[in-house]
Amino acid sequence: MTIEYLLSRLDIAQVLSAFIVLFAVIDVLGSIPIFIDLKRQGRPVDANKATLLSTAMLVGFFYFGNAILALFSVDIRSFAVAGSIVILFMAMEMILDVEIFKNSGTTKEATLIPVVFPLIAGAGSFTTLLSLRAEFASINIMLGLALNMLFVHLVLRTTEKLQRMLPPGAIYMMRKFFGIILLAIAVRLFTVNLSTLVSEVAAT
Repeated sequence: MTIEYLLSRLDIAQVLSAFIVLFAVIDVLGSIPIFIDLKRQGRPVDANKATLLSTAMLVGFFYFGNAILALFSVDIRSFAVAGSIVILFMAMEMILDVEIFKNSGTTKEATLIPVVFPLIAGAGSFTTLLSLRAEFASINIMLGLALNMLFVHLVLRTTEKLQRMLPPGAIYMMRKFFGIILLAIAVRLFTVNLSTLVSEVAAT
């Protein structure tokens, strides 16, 4: 794969779309209260380590997720439809302030659990990456992911400053806003990929 080929696939609109989708799913701003509480419990988070581990896990799943799916005879379109349902539930959590996905980690290591997994590189992020792969070019998704990881690193390093800068009401409104965006994305992913699957089945 040459640089010329990658550049030909570069699409700023797709990069921005991938960035916004992943930003809403990761919801690092909405996790600021969790980061603060962890520090109060004497469980500081290593920003560098958390960012590197999260990036490695997400990139690894992005490139090898299809191979994993192949073991179970699942194609990317079917996974995207299933992923859209997961994203739908995540959006409902954000919009309605309900807890659908319950996480119960037992380890005392805060950087890996719960920050890296499941807050940053969790099931929602994995599902979203493969769902986006059915829509966008890989280079655009990776650039959108890289921008998100830079933002995650910035937030982790400046959590206490952000707490003073952003009032609780602002974080609450942002969570609602991105919840609505996620809901719209889930509907689009579901309808587009389901219609493709129906067409493929009808053609056979």
